[in-house]
Amino acid sequence: MPTIREIRRRIKSVQSTAKVTRAMEMVAASKMRRAQERTIAARPYAEEMRHVLANLAAQRRYGEEIHPLLVKRPVNRIAIIHITPDRGLCGGLVASVNRSVASFILEQRVPATTVVIGRKGRDFMVRSGQEVRAEFTRFGDRPSIVDVLPIARIVIDDYTDGLIDEVYLSYTQFVTTMSQRPVLWRLLPIEPAAIEPGQNVEYIYEPSPDEVLAQLLPRFVEMGLYHVILESIASEQSARMVAMSNATDNANEIIEDLTLTYNKARQEMITKELLDITGGAAALV
Repeated sequence: MPTIREIRRRIKSVQSTAKVTRAMEMVAASKMRRAQERTIAARPYAEEMRHVLANLAAQRRYGEEIHPLLVKRPVNRIAIIHITPDRGLCGGLVASVNRSVASFILEQRVPATTVVIGRKGRDFMVRSGQEVRAEFTRFGDRPSIVDVLPIARIVIDDYTDGLIDEVYLSYTQFVTTMSQRPVLWRLLPIEPAAIEPGQNVEYIYEPSPDEVLAQLLPRFVEMGLYHVILESIASEQSARMVAMSNATDNANEIIEDLTLTYNKARQEMITKELLDITGGAAALV
């Protein structure tokens, strides 16, 4: 059985750990709230852009040249933009998204190249021997659309040059504070959403629908990439807050158990000392 001094030292150590995890939980909660607000605010813009793309694609006339980002061709090579946190301590979120993309790569019959965002994803791809086309880390908790432009430019150029035939996004979708879901979504070639019957209104575009579509498609790629990065950040902070909350609760439970053990050991020591005193007094009589 450990001594009273050892138990007391361990109680202080666990108390220090509980203070750290509690502070990290509060920081993650603050960051999570801001990340959620940014994610929710970006969703209507992304949905409306899909609607405009669908309307523009529906107005394309027969025989007109198709924009390169809309062209579908036989798939000989794919690219995956894999988005993960830079840091751990967020429960099973990193393992979940890494496992999801690993299963997807194993199911493919064509070679895959990856563009990784986040150190956890980069380390996973390097360990598993996957080809890493580019890596981006240290985006922070509040990235801007400017930070996304180099990533979008890489995949757009590779796709239009014919180096890759499909581009997928692998990220964690924010559902609720307690739930984050790994998602794989095809980014390229762009497939405009279908317009429901009765909603196909022929708007007048200037200079022309084709020119507007040509300008809008790269923006759609950039905005789609930016939106899923915001989703991943909100998921990361939510998962970290829950993980640190659970760690704090576990530390408090350990402190309670150690305190009970400490009190028992102390009581046992006091009882033993009283028995020694009583035995000594009886021997003197």
